[in-house]
Amino acid sequence: MEANKLQLSELFNKILEGMTIASRKLVEEAALQERSLVISENGEVKNVPAKDLLSQVRK
Repeated sequence: MEANKLQLSELFNKILEGMTIASRKLVEEAALQERSLVISENGEVKNVPAKDLLSQVRK
């Protein structure tokens, strides 16, 4: 039973890592094309230039 929990935890971590990489790539490509992305911040929908988002993300 414990081995299954460990496998699920490892799978979950891999999924999260993949989502992080995909999200960063999306922002980078949008920044290169000088596009904006729609985000939600505290329940408020905002249209933000991708370059601004990219500058706030740690490398």
